[in-house]
Amino acid sequence: MSSYPPTLLRLIKQFAKLPGIGEKTATRLALHILNISSQGAASLAQNILDVKEKIKLCSVCFGLADTELCNICADPGRNNGVLCVVEEADDLMALEKSGVFKGRYHVLHGALSPLNGIGPDDLKIKQLVDRIRKNGIKEVILANNTDVEGEATASYLAKLLSSLPVRVTRIASGIPIGCDIKYTDQVTLKRAMEGRRGI
Repeated sequence: MSSYPPTLLRLIKQFAKLPGIGEKTATRLALHILNISSQGAASLAQNILDVKEKIKLCSVCFGLADTELCNICADPGRNNGVLCVVEEADDLMALEKSGVFKGRYHVLHGALSPLNGIGPDDLKIKQLVDRIRKNGIKEVILANNTDVEGEATASYLAKLLSSLPVRVTRIASGIPIGCDIKYTDQVTLKRAMEGRRGI
């Protein structure tokens, strides 16, 4: 790799800092940049700058937006009575891609993690409670991750919201489609049994 010019090496190192990008992929990306037109490179650079300068948090759901409201919060066709709580903006995007949820979202921007110094005041929990109180939400769906922090956050929210006139539900978890039971971990099997339903 040291045979590359220093300028190209610096670009490779920058790409390698991105999540999921190893040295080979970083090199491939840098060489691609080298081979595209100056206009293409300038356009890419401008798009990166635009993201840094223009993307902010939606004032309602705390998802990503480049205006005051994100596209979902600005959509009058969404169900205002159902609110899906997620940990991060990319969780919201994953649910949207599935096309199964047509309500509103609330992004917490993390999960409770006392070991890492993340408590309720570090998340968008107060704003969640305010939204529920002000907007007549009928159901809150907790779509936290199923790791230790996500479960702790879901339990905390369920207890916190139990005093409000709102139905609190948790997304189902269990055995993925196409997975052999014998290769499934015990926690997932337990949840699959507990969450079984009629067919």
